[in-house]
Amino acid sequence: MITIIDYGLGNIKAFAHVYKKLGFQHKVASRVEDLQGASKIILPGVGAFDYAVERLQQSGMREALEELVVARKVPVLGVCVGMQMLGLSSEEGKLPGLGWVNGVVRKFDTSMLSHKACLPHMGWNNVRPLRENGLFQGVDRESRFYFLHSYYFHCQNDDDAIAHTEYGQQFSCAVNSANIYGVQFHPEKSHQNGIQLLKNFGSL
Repeated sequence: MITIIDYGLGNIKAFAHVYKKLGFQHKVASRVEDLQGASKIILPGVGAFDYAVERLQQSGMREALEELVVARKVPVLGVCVGMQMLGLSSEEGKLPGLGWVNGVVRKFDTSMLSHKACLPHMGWNNVRPLRENGLFQGVDRESRFYFLHSYYFHCQNDDDAIAHTEYGQQFSCAVNSANIYGVQFHPEKSHQNGIQLLKNFGSL
């Protein structure tokens, strides 16, 4: 059962719509009881890092998610701020992240950007997979995905980065450590490429 975490942030209905279209069993979890039977977890997120961490904590689901992901090794996909929360910390806030992936979230260096409207990084950009990974199976190698962010995930372990994007600098836009996956872009807004990626995650 693909379980989409609803803690008040993220495009919950868009994820549910994609999985309904694909024919995957799915549900939305807004309390601990809803996590029962989860075989895959989507952790979406938008907005500020600290606010997202606080909302997840207030939902009462954080400890149960720790049990499922860390102890039981249930696959999880963090999206946008949901990916950033997988790390240790963020330059955007003061609260610690979940610490499931060894990495920190940094702000783009605007001196490296030539764009008139430097931040946020908003719109369509190419994603370059670094090696074979089930998350990108069948995805066009010239793929473009939709981004909206001002901070990026910096992996402490290079092997955890599975795809890069260029925006003034090269940065990790997708990570994978064991059963834990994260993407900085929004697959639920990325048309066929995003649908294929969400299908791949559901099929892992």
